[in-house]
Amino acid sequence: MSKHISASEARAHFAEVLDRVAQGGGRVVIERRGKVLGAVVSRDDLEVLERLRKLEDDEDRAAVARARKEKGSVAWALIKHDLGLT
Repeated sequence: MSKHISASEARAHFAEVLDRVAQGGGRVVIERRGKVLGAVVSRDDLEVLERLRKLEDDEDRAAVARARKEKGSVAWALIKHDLGLT
């Protein structure tokens, strides 16, 4: 479960925020005017996020390699349309 605090509270109690996530493995979400600015996470959570990003990158590279092997092409206008860029 994440605890939400204001940016000013995070600034005033930064050492305590770090201790909280380091000791308890929780997450502290930092907000300003109700909008999330970022979060402080434990080292374990960071390692999981980095592994997930690596998996996604590996999947993306594999998809690119498969696409390069495909024959044919798609018109740029169709791609822009599909992405809502037109």
